[in-house]
Amino acid sequence: MMATRSVQLVCLLICSLSIMKTASAKVNESPKQEKGKDHAYFVDKTIVQNAVSKGAVCLDGSPPAYHLDHGFGHGVRNWIILLSGGAWCRNITDCLNRSKTDLGSSKLMMPFIFLGIFSKSKSENPDFYNWNKVFVRYCDGGSFTGDIESVDLATNLHFRGARIFDAVIEDLLAKGLKDAKNAILSGGSANGYPAMLYCDHFHNLLPKAHRVKCLVDAGYFIRVKNPLLENVFESLFRDVVTLHGSTKVLPKSCTSRMKPELCFFPENIQQDIKTPFFTVMSAFDSYQVDNIVGSNIGDYIRARNCTESQNNAFKELRSEFLNALPVANDPKQRGAFIDSFNRHTQLELWWNKVNATPVNNLTTMKVFGDWYYDRKYSYVIDEHDLPLPVYLYINGTLKSRG
Repeated sequence: MMATRSVQLVCLLICSLSIMKTASAKVNESPKQEKGKDHAYFVDKTIVQNAVSKGAVCLDGSPPAYHLDHGFGHGVRNWIILLSGGAWCRNITDCLNRSKTDLGSSKLMMPFIFLGIFSKSKSENPDFYNWNKVFVRYCDGGSFTGDIESVDLATNLHFRGARIFDAVIEDLLAKGLKDAKNAILSGGSANGYPAMLYCDHFHNLLPKAHRVKCLVDAGYFIRVKNPLLENVFESLFRDVVTLHGSTKVLPKSCTSRMKPELCFFPENIQQDIKTPFFTVMSAFDSYQVDNIVGSNIGDYIRARNCTESQNNAFKELRSEFLNALPVANDPKQRGAFIDSFNRHTQLELWWNKVNATPVNNLTTMKVFGDWYYDRKYSYVIDEHDLPLPVYLYINGTLKSRG
């Protein structure tokens, strides 16, 4: 999660090349085989030109940015917006270091590769291939919640994540989002949370839309209670909320009941969200496991060599995670796809037929597509009580992937 964007781009590019190779190997199977560029392609950044005048800036004071690929055909009025992940910065030193990377400055952002749920391949991404697709770059370090007016002259750090979200959405509304027929606000990892936080607000901005829903990808981090596990996120969120001045944008329905940092946990705000949302995550998400059970534990999982104490911790983590999720009695409002693979996020690398990780022969792509379009409402939970190693096809070869 803390990997630099350049490293992530290389990883995604390798995956896309493998997918294209798989497609080319099957070219004789169908005369209508899609071109490899439909599966994965680079999109240039768009700077939000008027954001600076509104104080909506990255950590270093540069304007925010996103990547937009316009829809086509019957998808021209459909929009999916993905808030990119990238952990948090919790203190001045951390944020200062971050401001010198593409996670804190739009000056350092390069073109981004679109694939997975952003693929233009009808066969790989049948429900969303021709939608308007927006990848919002994360450059504030506070899950788009910061709103502090003052700027430290010694560091020139700006904590304006909430303003960035507003400025980006306003820019997109002017480019056609206001006329959306169908729309999805999604977020991955650290920004699964704002996809929930702003879900109703986003819905209210689209009065013409027929269908608006939200999607959380590997961002449902929990506050654990069992002493077998490390409650690391509570102190982290306390620091983030304090440093970024996030309290004012957190739901008053939550902050009136508990400390602000506890309102950074999805479990404590989900019950007040009126718009339907869907959670995609592993019960043994690699980022959550590394922080709560122990770092580098993925090596043991891949080797299938976990100790009894580790397995006990896994079972407790799974139990607490499932208990923190929205109840499953109304899947129309709260859909879910919870698997057991030890990896982090699914909407990009794993959103294709080659690398899909099914649960009971169901894939995330199929279950979410059916849920979004009201074809079938599902709340899928894998029954494995221990983590499964996950693998990825790279250049036609199955590789271990944590």
